[in-house]
Amino acid sequence: MKTKVALITGGYTGESEISYKSSAFVYSQIDKEKYDVYVIDITVADWTYTDDAGQKHTINREDFSLSIQGEQVKFDVAFIILHGTPGEDGRLQGYFDMIGLPYTSCGALTSALTMNKGYTKAIIQDIPNLNVAQSVLLFDVDRANGEAMVQQKLKLPLFVKPNAGGSSIGMNKVNAWSELGKALDEAYDAEGTGQQVLVEEFVSGREFSQGIYRDSQGELQVLPATEVITTREFFDYIAKYTPGLTQEITPADLRPEQKEQADALVREIYIRLNCKGMVRVDFFIQKDTEDFYFIEINTIPGQTAQSFIPQQVRASGRTETAFYGELIEAALPKR
Repeated sequence: MKTKVALITGGYTGESEISYKSSAFVYSQIDKEKYDVYVIDITVADWTYTDDAGQKHTINREDFSLSIQGEQVKFDVAFIILHGTPGEDGRLQGYFDMIGLPYTSCGALTSALTMNKGYTKAIIQDIPNLNVAQSVLLFDVDRANGEAMVQQKLKLPLFVKPNAGGSSIGMNKVNAWSELGKALDEAYDAEGTGQQVLVEEFVSGREFSQGIYRDSQGELQVLPATEVITTREFFDYIAKYTPGLTQEITPADLRPEQKEQADALVREIYIRLNCKGMVRVDFFIQKDTEDFYFIEINTIPGQTAQSFIPQQVRASGRTETAFYGELIEAALPKR
């Protein structure tokens, strides 16, 4: 009997567009000789599976099962490739915990925590040799006084971004105080990102992104880092998804001691945040000091052929098929 995999995609925000691209790539790479894969589209309107004939079947949310031509399909594992809510913020994970369905991503608490950039920084800021930029976390009640609060505590230039969100939606760099108000408004109003805004002092340096996962034997595997070099002022939504604006070097050109330190820090972040499955950690190496600065962690990283994690999987000598199989096997209960 093949393992039945529910490949979860869609979502409740604008990031669903990326979810569909990611899940399509994952589906194309999973070993169909070993796994029966059902792509489950989760939207605000409905949770459905579309069969080869184009007929939609609605998920029974009591046990996350399907009824197809009178036969019930129950899944062995959920492979979550849904960026944003409810797949990245712990909501689906909590639901799957309640019905007893294993899944490939971090648990509900870790997913919810890491979706909140400010709270994540508070947990990892005392890791030795890891730095976090000076920042101010603004809540909805701070909106009227946000500019003054930031000017009292931080120095220009600044990054302004939604405290909960992905794909750099609503993110801006502020070089003058006259730009701050507009940037705060964009971050507050970004779709599906909540009513909290994180403002951080700008760190000048090289930017990197590095994946890590726990394999089917329970061992942590750190993937080669990717260096991100963009022609834009920073790695924003346009730079991420417009071909030609960003150069991504995998594996990154790091000295042996830098690579060793990066690998160790990524491992420690994974452990400190009690992660599961695959995650991606973004960080800077500061220009003058070569200190490591944490940017953020992504618990449902993008999975198109050009995304960081697949690049790093290939650079490590693995195939995406083997990699996704490892994630599935690691999530299944030990027999």
